[in-house]
Amino acid sequence: MPDNVQDPVYLSERDIARRYGVHPKTPWYWLKSSDFPEPVRLGPRCTRWRLEDLQAWEARRAGGTE
Repeated sequence: MPDNVQDPVYLSERDIARRYGVHPKTPWYWLKSSDFPEPVRLGPRCTRWRLEDLQAWEARRAGGTE
């Protein structure tokens, strides 16, 4: 792997709750009702969101670019 490539950072629903000041179940509601990023299944009982996808979503919401 090239030196300049970073491993993706993944956030749990609790991490997202802390980041946005919401209940841990809120990301699942956002997923159903908006353009919230799709989570990534890392294992049978492990679902996470990519930080870069969340940052792009934040930029779109703020009217910026990705």
